[in-house]
Amino acid sequence: MNKHTAELHSHGVSIWLDNITRKMLDDGTIGRFIHEMNVTGLTSNPTIFDHAIASSDYYDQAINAHLNCKMSDEDLFFELAIEDIQRAADLFLPVYQRTNGLDGFVSIEISPLLAYDTENTIQAARDVFSKVNRPNVFIKIPGTPQGLPAIEKTIAEGIPVNITLLFSAAQYKAAANACLKGIESRIEKGLNPNVRSVASVFVSRWDKAVSGKVPQHLQNQLGIAVMRHVYQEYQDFLSSERVGRILNCGVLPQRLLWASTGTKDPKASDILYVKSLIAPFTINTIPDNTLLAYADHGETGSMADITLEKADLLLKEFKEAGIDYDALGERLQSEGSDAFVKSWEHLIESIKTKRA
Repeated sequence: MNKHTAELHSHGVSIWLDNITRKMLDDGTIGRFIHEMNVTGLTSNPTIFDHAIASSDYYDQAINAHLNCKMSDEDLFFELAIEDIQRAADLFLPVYQRTNGLDGFVSIEISPLLAYDTENTIQAARDVFSKVNRPNVFIKIPGTPQGLPAIEKTIAEGIPVNITLLFSAAQYKAAANACLKGIESRIEKGLNPNVRSVASVFVSRWDKAVSGKVPQHLQNQLGIAVMRHVYQEYQDFLSSERVGRILNCGVLPQRLLWASTGTKDPKASDILYVKSLIAPFTINTIPDNTLLAYADHGETGSMADITLEKADLLLKEFKEAGIDYDALGERLQSEGSDAFVKSWEHLIESIKTKRA
C-alpha cells in the first residue's frame, strides 16, 4: 500500500478517482488503484466520457455493433457508459460493504442538457439508476436552482445523489438543505431514510478564473480560501439540530466532496488541492495524474491551518483587486454547466460519426 495515500486516508479523507475508461477497467488500472493507493470510489462526468470515447478507438467495436439498430446516439452512449459504471461499481462493492455503505460509490451523470429542467431531471435520474442496478451508484445532478427541487425529490424516492457543479458556500448550503428535505420526507412517510448523498464543490476553477487578473501573491489562493468557508458551512450543517434529528433515525449524513482538484497552473504544486484540503469525513476526487503525483511525493497538511480569519483576509484582498466573489460563484456554476453541455454535444456527435 502506498504510504502517502495511506496517510491521507488515515486523516479521514476518502480518495476517489476522477476518471474512468474501459481501457482502465480492462487493463486492471482501477483495480490497482483500489488495492495499492487506497482509492475507495470513482466519479465520472460528460467531459471524462468524451475523452474516453471520442478521443480513442477503444469503444469503436462496441459502437460498430449498433450500426444498424434504431437506438439513438444518446441511448447508445448511456449503454456504453452504464456498462463501464457497472463494472466499476462491482470493483468497489467490497469497499461499500466493508464501510456499511458509506464509501465505495461510483457516479454517473445524467444529460447536462437537463441542468435547468426539473421534471426531466427527476425522470432521467430514475431511468439511469434503474438501468445501472447497483446499490453503490450515485446519480449526479447539478446543484442549479432548477436542480435543487429535483435533488430533493430524487432523494425522497431513495436514489443516492452526487450533487455536482457547486462552487460557493451558499450553493453548498442550498444543496445540503435540498438533500435534508428529501431525507425528512422519507422519515415522515415511514420509509428507510438512510439514502446516501455527497455534495461536490469545485475548487481549481476559482483560481483558473482569476489567473492573471490579481497580484502575484494572490495567485492560486482563491479556491482554498473559498473552500475554507464551504468547510465551515459543512461543519455547521453536521452539528445542526435538523441533522441531529435525522441521525437519530439511523441516517449517515451527506458528505462533502472536493472536486476539480487537479492543479491547473503549471507553476503551482501539482498536489496543491490535495495537501491543502485534508479534513476528516470528506472526499477528494482526484484525477489519475494528480493521484500518481500524490503517491510519489504526497504531503499532509490540514484545513485547520487555514483559519476563517485568514480566509476572510484573503477574500478581502480579492475584493480589493476587483473580484466579486458572489458573482463569480454564480458565473462559475453557469460556465461549468455550459462546459459539460459542450462536452456532451461533442461526445454525442462523435458517436454519431463513428456509427456513420
